[in-house]
Amino acid sequence: MDRPEITQAMIDAYDEYTHLTLDRRDFMRKLQALAGTAGAAAAIAPLLAANSAKADIVPPSDDRLETSEMTYGGSPGEIKAYIAIAKDAPAKVPAVIVIHENRGLNNHIRDVTRRLALDGFLAMAPDLLSPSGGTPSDEDQARDMIGKLPADITRTNLVAAVEFLKGHARSTGKVGAVGFCWGGGWVNGLATASPDLSAGIAYYGKQAEASDVPKIKAALMLHYAGLDDRINAGIEDYKKALEANKKDFQIFVYDKVNHAFNNDTSAARYNKEAADLAWGRTISFLKEKLA
Repeated sequence: MDRPEITQAMIDAYDEYTHLTLDRRDFMRKLQALAGTAGAAAAIAPLLAANSAKADIVPPSDDRLETSEMTYGGSPGEIKAYIAIAKDAPAKVPAVIVIHENRGLNNHIRDVTRRLALDGFLAMAPDLLSPSGGTPSDEDQARDMIGKLPADITRTNLVAAVEFLKGHARSTGKVGAVGFCWGGGWVNGLATASPDLSAGIAYYGKQAEASDVPKIKAALMLHYAGLDDRINAGIEDYKKALEANKKDFQIFVYDKVNHAFNNDTSAARYNKEAADLAWGRTISFLKEKLA
């Protein structure tokens, strides 16, 4: 069976559903109008969404890695997290926090964490829904829960993650952060909140407020999708504020690709060329700034 045609309008509708105010029922109605029939809409919807069955580029059982589910101290209690390090890693390596999308700590984010471990880092992905009981299996439920998370609680738990990794027995004390979508926004937020963060890489994330930019100590690398008008609307003001405050930053905009272009579990939005280029830049940046 041929793959259904997916238009930019369909991708935009999915973005509205996952990030703004469109609920599942209205999204499917809108998708049906764009696709022509209910059957076509039903075939297209899974291609727009992430497919957890394709989440393992680096399998959980990869014998090059040591991985575990663990906790660290946060607010209002313990924060669940997934941590990974290469078995042949030196005694101490730089540490990187992986900040999940608005779907919580899922298998894709665990996979990204393993990829970072193989690239030479002590990588940890906090489950920032821990204060609400942890990430559920239903991604729509996770999105709704994240929408209700108090920002001050999330900020506190990310700052605590920096402190935990800074003092970890396998860490050099240098800590960076990589985040995607909602997590990309929180990379910027964490940079304004933690003077101990050395590097932050935000993938298509909401920018920090200009008034908070003077607080940033970390070097920043900001990846944006050329077709992501919603997030890109804030680039210019953020750039001006970073320049005015003489911050160390790099901005890359990848033409003709969509929000979530790095997420290889989303068939319609993933762009391998942009993702590979951004990832190569990300690893080089982390190795430079966390040396």
